[in-house]
Amino acid sequence: SSYDSIYSLSNSMLDRFCLQILPKINNKIKSFNLEISSMKRILLSANYPNLFELGIFNIEKEAALCLVTRKDNFT
Repeated sequence: SSYDSIYSLSNSMLDRFCLQILPKINNKIKSFNLEISSMKRILLSANYPNLFELGIFNIEKEAALCLVTRKDNFT
């Protein structure tokens, strides 16, 4: 399955994705499957008015608990 191999994006790929690609497609994104190390940067790089599903990969139990209990995660 496609979930068997989850890899982090390199910094240059993440830069291009956040600065060049996302601004062109952010209104069309309905679902994201993100790796935890790049999640915050990707989510803060644009508004996603049609986003209704978020999958998070490579996340530790403590980080998952923090995401759902802290109010200041994305400020």
